[in-house]
Amino acid sequence: MTVLKTSLRNFLAHKGRMALSAVAVLLSVAFVSGTLVFSDTMNTTFDKLFASTASDVTVSPKDAARNDETPQSGRPATLPASLVEQVKGVKGARNVRGAVVSMSVTVVDSRDENVGPTSGAPTIAGDWSPNELRSVEIASGHEPRGPTEVLVDEATADKHHLKIGDELRTIAVTGDFTARISGIAAFKVTNPGATVLWYDTATAQRELLGREGLFTQITADAAPGVSDETLKADVAAKVGAGYTLQTAAEAADAGREDVAGFLDVMKYAMLGFAGIAFLVGIFLIVNTFSMLVAQRTREIGLMRAIGSSRRQINRSVLVEALLLGVVGSAAGVAAGVGLAVGLMKIMTSMGMQLSTEDLTVRWTTPVVGLVLGVVVTVVAAFVPARRAGKVSPMAALRDAGTPADGKAGAVRGGIGLLLTAAGAGALWTATQAEKAGAGSLWLGLGVVLSLLGFVVVGPLLAGLLVRVLGAVVLRVFGPVGRMAERNALRNPRRTGATGAALMIGLALVACLSVVGSSMVASATEELDRSVGADFIVRSTNGQPIVPQAQAAVEKAAGLDHVTEYKWLEATVTDPHGKARKTGLVAADPSYAQDVRRDTTAGALPDAYGPEAMSVGSDYATEHGVRVGDRLTVAFQGGRQATLRVAAITSDDNNIDKGVMYTNITTAERYVPAEKMPKSMIVFGTAKDGQETAAYQALKDALKPYPQYKVADQADYKKDLQDQVGQLLNIVYGLLALAIVVAVLGVVNTLALSVVERTREIGLMRAIGLSRRQLRRMIRLESVVIALFGALLGLGLGLGWGTAAQKLLALEGLGVLEIPWPTIVAVFVGSAFVGLFAALIPAWRAGRMNVLNAIASE
Repeated sequence: MTVLKTSLRNFLAHKGRMALSAVAVLLSVAFVSGTLVFSDTMNTTFDKLFASTASDVTVSPKDAARNDETPQSGRPATLPASLVEQVKGVKGARNVRGAVVSMSVTVVDSRDENVGPTSGAPTIAGDWSPNELRSVEIASGHEPRGPTEVLVDEATADKHHLKIGDELRTIAVTGDFTARISGIAAFKVTNPGATVLWYDTATAQRELLGREGLFTQITADAAPGVSDETLKADVAAKVGAGYTLQTAAEAADAGREDVAGFLDVMKYAMLGFAGIAFLVGIFLIVNTFSMLVAQRTREIGLMRAIGSSRRQINRSVLVEALLLGVVGSAAGVAAGVGLAVGLMKIMTSMGMQLSTEDLTVRWTTPVVGLVLGVVVTVVAAFVPARRAGKVSPMAALRDAGTPADGKAGAVRGGIGLLLTAAGAGALWTATQAEKAGAGSLWLGLGVVLSLLGFVVVGPLLAGLLVRVLGAVVLRVFGPVGRMAERNALRNPRRTGATGAALMIGLALVACLSVVGSSMVASATEELDRSVGADFIVRSTNGQPIVPQAQAAVEKAAGLDHVTEYKWLEATVTDPHGKARKTGLVAADPSYAQDVRRDTTAGALPDAYGPEAMSVGSDYATEHGVRVGDRLTVAFQGGRQATLRVAAITSDDNNIDKGVMYTNITTAERYVPAEKMPKSMIVFGTAKDGQETAAYQALKDALKPYPQYKVADQADYKKDLQDQVGQLLNIVYGLLALAIVVAVLGVVNTLALSVVERTREIGLMRAIGLSRRQLRRMIRLESVVIALFGALLGLGLGLGWGTAAQKLLALEGLGVLEIPWPTIVAVFVGSAFVGLFAALIPAWRAGRMNVLNAIASE
C-alpha cells in the first residue's frame, strides 16, 4: 500500500512531465483502437447491406464473375427465363423471381459527365422488382414503367444534383440508351458508395444483356418451416448441375469475402504504422523514466536509507508506468473512436458513404487497446525501474543529479556494431540474390538487424556525429553554440535514444522515397525503350472498351493504325503433356510495332500469323519449348486449339513479361463472340507529323465516353508518377504519426533536461547569460539532436532503399533513383522540427527566477 501511495504521489507530482509520454501512448493506442473500430464498422455496414439484399436462396450461372470483378466480355453470365418456372415448381419455394444485375455499365448525365462513384465502388444497373423494397424505399417519384424511365439512388442524385425528369445515358457493351429519371430511391441501410440504377425488367434484359428472356440470377424465399439449406438442396435437385446455389448466409459470406481484401489491406497497413508509433513511443517512455529516476537519485537513496528494499523501489517505478499506461491507453481508446469517425468522414468525402449509425465498438477493442498500451508502457519502463532499484543508500549523501552515466558502455557499443555489421551483411546478401522471394527474406532480416544495431550503437554515434554537426552548425553561434553542443554530448545515451525515435520514421520515409522514385524511373525508362505507340486508350474504372467507343477511336482523324489488346484465360499444354493455366494476349499484328519486344528465337510478327502464337523465354526454358513446337490451347469459354510456336520473346523486360501472344483473328475462331473479351486497352499511332491533331481528335471522339482516358506517352508517365506519389503521400501521412511521437520525445527530453539543469541554468543566468541566449542554447541543442536523428534515419533508409531496389531489378525495375531533393528537404525540415520541439522548453527555461534556480537542489 505504501508503494502504491508513493507511486501515486510521484506520478501526480510529475504529471506535467508524464503528459508527453501519455500523449505518445494515447496516439499509439488511438491508432490501434481507431483501426479496429473503423474495420468493425465497415464490416457492420456491409453485413447489413448483404443481409438486406440477399434472398433465402440465389441461383447464379456457374461461370458468373465475382461481385468485385467486371467480366471482360462486358456481358454478365446469364440464365434462361425458363429456369424461373423450374424453381417455382420446387416445393417450399416462394416469391421466385428472375433478376438482372450488371456492373459493366457507365452512366453519364446530359453533359457527358460520369455519375458513377470515384471511390472504386461499382456502378450497378439492374431491373426493378418488389424484392428491391427490402433494402430501399422510393423517396420521390415512382418506379420505372417503361424503356424511357430509370430509378436512381438518392446518394447519387444528391452528389450529382440530379432530379426527376433529368436524362441519363447508360453505356453498355450492347450499345447506348437514354432514359429519364422517374424516381429517387433511398436505401434503408447504408450504401457504401455504389451508384445504383433500376430499369423495368424488359429494358434491363434488352439493353444490358442483349435480349429479353435472360436473367443474371434467380432468387427464391423459403416457405414457413422450410430452412434455407433444405430449399437450396431441393432447388439443386430440380435444376441440376451447372449452376451456383447460395443460401442467404452463403451469399453474405461471399460478399464479405469480396470486400475483405480491400478492408484487410487498410486494416493491416494502419496497424503496421501503429506498431511503428508504439516502437517510437518506447524510446520516449524509456527516456522519460530514465531521466526521472536520475533526477530522483537522492530521493531514492533516502528511501533506501530508511528501509525501502530494491524490489519496492523497482515496483514503485513500475506502478508509475502502470498508471501512465492506464491513463494514456484509456484516453487512447476514446480517441480511437473519434479517429474512426474521422476516417469515416474522410471516406465519405471521397465518395464512400458511411454512416455513424453503424459505428461498431466491440468489447475486444478497448481490451486490446488497454492491454497493449499498458504492456508496452510497463515493458518500456522496466530498464529504468531496474536501474532505480540499484540506487544505493549512499546516493542520499550525494548531490541530486544524473549518475555517472555519461558514456555509452563499451559492451553496448560492441553489441551495436556487431548488430549493425550483421544487418549490413544481410542487406548485401539481399542485393546478391537471384530470386526476389529469397532476397526479400534477407532484406527483412537486414532491416531489423540494422535498425536494432543503430538503436544500440546510437550513444556511440552520438559522441561522433554531434561533434561533427556542432562544428558545422553550432560553432557559428559562438559560446552559446558550444554550450548547446556540450549539453547534447553530456548524456550520449539520452541523446542516442531521443535521436533514435526520430530515426525510425525518417528511415522509412527515405527508404520508401528511394523505392518510389526508382519504380517511376524504371517504368519511364521501360516505356521509352519498349512502347512505340503514340497513344494509349484505357478505362478509368475497370470497364472494357465497348464497341461504340472502339469505333469512335478507329474513326478519329490522323491515326495511322489502331491496335486492340484483349486478355484471354486459357490452359496451355506443352508437347510433353504438362498443362498450365495462364493468360494469353490476343492482339492485332500492329501490336509488334506498338510494343517492342525482343525475341530469343523466331520473329514476333510471325506469331500473329494463322494458327500461331508466341511464348515467353522463361516458359520456353521451363517447358523445353522451341520455335516450331505445337501447343494445345484450351480457351476459357471456348474450344481447344493447336497453335504453332512462331516466336519466343525475351523476359528481360518488364512490359508484358512472360506474356503469350496470338492474333485476334485466331482467337475468334475458338471463342464464341459472346464470350470474346473486349479490349481493356487500345493503342494508337499517329501519321507522321499529325501527332498533335490525332491526340486532340482522339479526345474529341471519346468525349461521350468519360470512362476512358486518352494518354500520350508524357501523360502516361505523369499518371504513373502521380499514382506512386499518391501512395507515398498516404504512407508519409501515416508515418507522420511516428514522427509526431518522436517530436514529443525531443520535447520531453529537453523539458526534463531543463528541470535537471535548473541550478546550472540559474548560475549561468547569474554570471550574465541573457534569456535570449539561454533560449537559443536550448533551441540549438534541440536542433542538433533532431539533425543527429535525421542523419541516422536518412542514412539507414538510403541503405534499405538501395537494397530493395536491387530486388526490384529482378522484376524488371532496374533503375536506381535517389530523390536527393526529398532527402535534403527532409534533413533541413528536421532542423525546423528541432526548433519547434524546443519552443516550450526554451520558453520555460527563460522564465526561471534566477535566485530560485540557484537555490534549487
